Parts: sequence; structure tokens; C-alpha cells
Amino acid sequence: MANSGFQLLGYFLALGGWIGIISTTALPQWKQSSYAGDAIIMAVGLYEGLWMSCASQSTGQVQCKIFDSLLSLDVHIQTCRALMVISVLMGFIGIIVSVVGMKCTKVGDNNPLTKSRIAVTGGALFLIAGVCTLVSVSWYATQVSYHFFDPNTPINARYEFGSALFVGWAAASLTILGGAFLCCSCSKEDRRGQQYYRQSQPSTAREPNVKSSPAEKVEQYL
Repeated sequence: MANSGFQLLGYFLALGGWIGIISTTALPQWKQSSYAGDAIIMAVGLYEGLWMSCASQSTGQVQCKIFDSLLSLDVHIQTCRALMVISVLMGFIGIIVSVVGMKCTKVGDNNPLTKSRIAVTGGALFLIAGVCTLVSVSWYATQVSYHFFDPNTPINARYEFGSALFVGWAAASLTILGGAFLCCSCSKEDRRGQQYYRQSQPSTAREPNVKSSPAEKVEQYL
């Protein structure tokens, strides 16, 4: 029961992290205009994401423009896009695989060791998704910091961390933590259950019932 609860905890943590990964991928607030230093506070706030750039006016009106060309984007934006898409796909596959491998479900094989191995595979997929998200968000944040502290960057063209980066860090942490819980769910009890499972299987080969003749019985007594 404790191991099953451990799997459920890891699954729901990873599921919440995967939802956060989707939100991070779709949000346009990966970086936002900075008002630090001598920058003039404008009536328009600028922020960009992986797919579009937006301008928010003081009246509450928001205008967004999707990036027209893929090849004209910076290398780190293209790479972050690929990593986030891989994270979403790995997380989706991990959700399906983990459901099959958890002890509390009746899907798939009833062999306890096989189900534990499937759960560990789902946890590994969640780990890959979390690591890809962490690399993508951290790399993008590094680029934002580099351009912010670059003296050649104009003050009114500097950006700071957007809210999507913090959502991405939280989502990556939850996904990695949940995947680690699922990977640690294969214990010694599962191996003992595998031995019991094999012993409890009915034997398909039956020994032939050979009746001994009276002459053989006499020879045995002699």
C-alpha cells in the first residue's frame, strides 16, 4: 500500500508539472521590458515568448504578433522551441505508460515486477521531460541576463525575466520530482511478488498416472 501511494504521489506531481510545461510553452511572457535604471516608463509594456511578441498598453489592450519566419529567429529560441515540444511529447507518453504500470490500476499485465518496470519507464520519460524543460528555460534566462548586462544594449531595449520562466522552473521541478518517485517505486517487495507470482501459476505439465501391476508390487516387497 505504501509503495502504491508513493506511485500515486509521483504520478500526480508529474502530471501537474506536465500541465505547467504546456502552460510555459504557450505563454508569451518569457521576457518582458525592463524599467530598471534610467529607463523611461512607457505606456506600452513589451514582452516576448517562443511563438509571438506582444505589446500591452496602459488601457488594457494587448496586441500580439506571431513570429513570421522560423529561420530568422535566434538559435536559442529555435532550440528552446524544440526542447519544449519534446518535453510535452515525453510527458504525454509518460502519463500513458505510468497509468499502465501503477499498482492501483488493472491495465496491462498483472505481473507485479512487469508493472513496476513499466512504472519506472514512465518515470524516466517524466525525468526526460523535466530535464528538457529545465535546460530550455535556464538557457533562455541566461540569454536574457546576458543582453541585460551587456553595455552595448540600449537601456530602453533591455528585458527581464518573464512570468513564464518561473512557471517553467516550477513545472520542471515537479516533473523531475514526480519522475524520481516513479523510478524509485520498484522495491524488493516487487521482486518477492514476482517469485510468488511464478510459484502460484498452475503447472501445465501433468505427470502421467501409471498404475503398477501386482507382479511389480510383489517385487517391491521382495
